[in-house]
Parts: sequence; C-alpha cells; structure tokens
Amino acid sequence: MKRILFILLFLSCQFAFGQAEKEVDAAVKKMQAAFLAEDVATLRTLTSEDLSYGHSSGTVENQEQFLAVFESKVTDYQKWDISDQTISLHGKYIALVRHNIYAEFAENGKVNSLKLGLLMVWVKEKGGWKLLARQAFRTPAA
Repeated sequence: MKRILFILLFLSCQFAFGQAEKEVDAAVKKMQAAFLAEDVATLRTLTSEDLSYGHSSGTVENQEQFLAVFESKVTDYQKWDISDQTISLHGKYIALVRHNIYAEFAENGKVNSLKLGLLMVWVKEKGGWKLLARQAFRTPAA
C-alpha cells in the first residue's frame, strides 16, 4: 500500500512540474511574440514590477525603463529566434530559463543583428509566470 501511495505521489509531482514547465515555455513564447509585435501591454503583464533586465553591454533596466524602449518605437525587432532552451524549476514558484537568441532589429534606419545567450529568472506571482530577472551575455565564438 505504501508503495502504491509513493508511486501516485511521485507521478502527481511529475505531472505538476511538467505542467509548470509548459506554462513557463508558453510565457517565453508569448514574450517572444510581444517583442516582435512591440506589444507593451503584453510585455507589462509578462514582467514583474521588480524586473532587473540586464543587457550584454552591462546596462540594467527596471520594468519602466525596459517598457520605454518598446513604447518609443526607436528599436524595431524584426527577428527573435530562440534555440537550445532549457527550463529548470526550483520549487513551485521559480524557474530558470536559458537559451540562445539570434535577433535582427532596425535602429536609426540600419538593420543590426545580435547573437546572445540569455539567463532568465521567472517567478509565479499574481497567478501567472512573470520575468523577474534577465541577463544577456555574448556567446563565445565557435
């Protein structure tokens, strides 16, 4: 009897973590689409009020500074491709997401490209997964 209860408990935990992982992945994809659409309202719902958004240049923005970039329409993201994504859950309310991106964006009439690695910390708050922290870094040349 104990063995059956243990197996059921184990399976229910696996289901819960699997479901949370799918939710985090969906939030990442929603953010990717919001970047491309410059959808400030969606980006606001996907980010924590305590956001720490680090760029590979060393610049760090809070939520309002991050959103202002999209509100200004100075940078137009045209491509945001994600590869090599991993999601690691830490308890019920924290997820670490790592992936690489290839992005193309227009700025001041010129199209630029980026190839970066990202580490993101997502937290479950107010009923949904929100980006709490993000740090971009340049990937080593192959």
